[in-house]
Amino acid sequence: MCSIFVPVKQLKLKKMEQNNYQGKLQKALGSGFDAKSTSYEVVNGIDLTGKIAIVTGGNTGIGLETVKTLTGAGATVIVPARDVEKAKRNLEGIANVLIEKMDLMNPDSIDAFAERFLHSGRPLHLLINNAGIMWVPLRRDSRGYESQLATNYLALFQLTAKLWPALKKANGARVVNVSSGGHQFSDFDFEDPNFLNREYETLQGYGQSKTAVNLFSMELDTRAKAYNVRSYSLCPGSVGETELGREAPLDLLQKLGFTDAEGNILPEVAASLKTIPQGAATTVWAATSELLNDIGGVYCENADIASLNSNEKVIGGVKPYSLDERNAKRLWKLSEEMTEIKFDFS
Repeated sequence: MCSIFVPVKQLKLKKMEQNNYQGKLQKALGSGFDAKSTSYEVVNGIDLTGKIAIVTGGNTGIGLETVKTLTGAGATVIVPARDVEKAKRNLEGIANVLIEKMDLMNPDSIDAFAERFLHSGRPLHLLINNAGIMWVPLRRDSRGYESQLATNYLALFQLTAKLWPALKKANGARVVNVSSGGHQFSDFDFEDPNFLNREYETLQGYGQSKTAVNLFSMELDTRAKAYNVRSYSLCPGSVGETELGREAPLDLLQKLGFTDAEGNILPEVAASLKTIPQGAATTVWAATSELLNDIGGVYCENADIASLNSNEKVIGGVKPYSLDERNAKRLWKLSEEMTEIKFDFS
């Protein structure tokens, strides 16, 4: 009888060499959780005392629930917000929360926030890029970039790049980027990402911004894991009672079969929605689960790794085009050009 013994260190190195290009790691781990699991259930038994987190969009919706869950487990959480007074009201009474000024549509504001954090000398264990917009009419930032691309993706790229020294300093950090099943609305349009030469469709704009999040998360993990920083993207699911749909046009909601003629959400649609604690579960799971200690760059949903889905007619899972190696590298280069930021890993 001949047996082969592979040292644990060698096995870990082999795992570290893996990447998720073309979605080859998109296989469920058997986490024990599902679509109905809540953020409090997935963090049960996990102690985050001494950990520092930043949660964008952390004063409303699933971001607020994420903050409550992380602080409840012992973490200190910084919440950058455009409207500081609103954030103070919404976060009142929650311990271990610090509120800072930051506007994701303003690149100078992002830089200023990151510089203040770096100046404090603190490590950053968790960067949760949760903030985002959807259903908006065509708007552009000061650079002329379409607002969903600017807010949902380019701001995320810039903030992560600027906070990199603090992530590296943590010697065991995670970057968790809230994407969406809406990435299935559109691949990334490298020829016209800002809708300069094509008709604007708000869901296409949203879809390409979330596809960009998936591509970035995968490529970031590939580049950052040597520094003990891992990256994930995720779908929180369809969640009720958030502010994401506040600008949604009624005719589009009706066309998609979400509401009746008066704008009332249909009962069958309402029954399918997650609660806010359920919507925050996958974010918290990606941020804290030990099952992910040796794997990164994956797209998650329902508190587990999602399956690869190449069927255009099937909702759920992750589309192969949003995990394409060539597009991920191409997007990284374009992102550095559009933000005028060189993501320096040294």
